[in-house]
Amino acid sequence: MNPSESNQTEPSSKTRVPQDSEYIPIKYLQNARSAVKDFDHNKSQHGRCSMNFSNISRALTAGALSALMSTSALADVVTLRFAGVFPIDHQGTKMMQQIADEVAAADVGLNIDIYPANQLGSGEALFEMVARGNLDLASAFIYADTDPRLEFLSMPYLVGDWDDMDNIMRSMESEYNKILQEITDEYRVHVFAQNPEGFVGVVATQEPANWNTLGDKGMNIRVWSSTLVRSMMQNKGYNTTTMAWGDIFPAIQSGIVDGAICCTKTATYNIFAQSDVGTHFVEYNSISELTSYYASQRTLDRLTPEQVEVLQAAMTKASDEFFEFNRTSDEEYAQRLRDRGYTILSLSEEEMAVMINMVREEIWPSMGDSIGHDIVDRLKSSLE
Repeated sequence: MNPSESNQTEPSSKTRVPQDSEYIPIKYLQNARSAVKDFDHNKSQHGRCSMNFSNISRALTAGALSALMSTSALADVVTLRFAGVFPIDHQGTKMMQQIADEVAAADVGLNIDIYPANQLGSGEALFEMVARGNLDLASAFIYADTDPRLEFLSMPYLVGDWDDMDNIMRSMESEYNKILQEITDEYRVHVFAQNPEGFVGVVATQEPANWNTLGDKGMNIRVWSSTLVRSMMQNKGYNTTTMAWGDIFPAIQSGIVDGAICCTKTATYNIFAQSDVGTHFVEYNSISELTSYYASQRTLDRLTPEQVEVLQAAMTKASDEFFEFNRTSDEEYAQRLRDRGYTILSLSEEEMAVMINMVREEIWPSMGDSIGHDIVDRLKSSLE
């Protein structure tokens, strides 16, 4: 999608506005019908109309007025659709539900229906849907399919630990997130909060050859639609296949690929290990998993300032709690993986230094061609 497109059809509101006739409460219709019945009865008994027409008028007027007020109240309740990619029982989905619950409890005329587990589309599709106004809210990674500049979100070895994730990736005042919002503004997408979940590794169905060096791995793994990630993994010795998030599980399960760079330990346990898929997890710690809470600006423009404020508060709180959960649970889920029969392969400091130097010397210099030299310079300057 090109942000300069001006001939897009403006999407209809995601909130269904009831028609007047749909929500006329049955008791008011019954009152009006009763008045008419009394009129017919008196006419049949006395051969004339002894019913005061003003009674009928008052009954009908009261019913219509009450129905109008009821319809107005219902129309003021806005229901948003919130799509995610995590499985039903994943902590990320639980945080989505928490957001929906807290927004409803605020009683500002705003409700949220959640759709986890790729029900409305994979992460690649959700940004496009939100940008076009066909979806209100999303909790997903923002891929570079729509705009190559978004590749910077996958910049390998940009962060080195949890503190870096907090200061660089979570802080909405960081240069990292200022760049992101500048780009997404062009697509009328607003980012509420960032959720780094820990470093992703390679999930594999066997131990990769030369897993701790740059030698050939003898393995074909899935990568997402990122030139940077594909180049990095190929330089590390893997053959790669670009594949959407929603296709990873069946592809590994059926042997189409031998593994994937995709997931944190938590996600690997929830998605693969519990289903007895995969046997190894390689900790390269090159990229942090990152999902974003983001919204269509078209949707936000239809909300009141109070509703937007409540939405922001709920998402910020969920982001804070989700980050703390992931930070404290990292080692717990490593042990859970081992308990399910997984082998976790961790590089030594010397082996990791070789990987980092290769990426910074061979991958970083090429980033300017895809994401823009100005973005690369701003990111590097922010690290100094």
